[in-house]
Amino acid sequence: MVISLRKWLRSLRYLLVFLVLVYVFSKLFGLFESWLSPSDPYHNPEGTAVKAGGTPVLGDDKEGLLERLKIYYRLGE
Repeated sequence: MVISLRKWLRSLRYLLVFLVLVYVFSKLFGLFESWLSPSDPYHNPEGTAVKAGGTPVLGDDKEGLLERLKIYYRLGE
């Protein structure tokens, strides 16, 4: 069995290029992280928008909940 030094060096070179590129891209994504992610994802919406996961301000009774459930199933969402 003959071990070719050229093949090993070529494979090592490709591996090093790959690792350098992975490192460079990870650093680039780190630089753009603040630009890509929102500053405060849990802030209250502005204007007439309603926060989707929030509890309703008025009508915590069972009829309101039942009515909302009926609308939910009727609209098919």
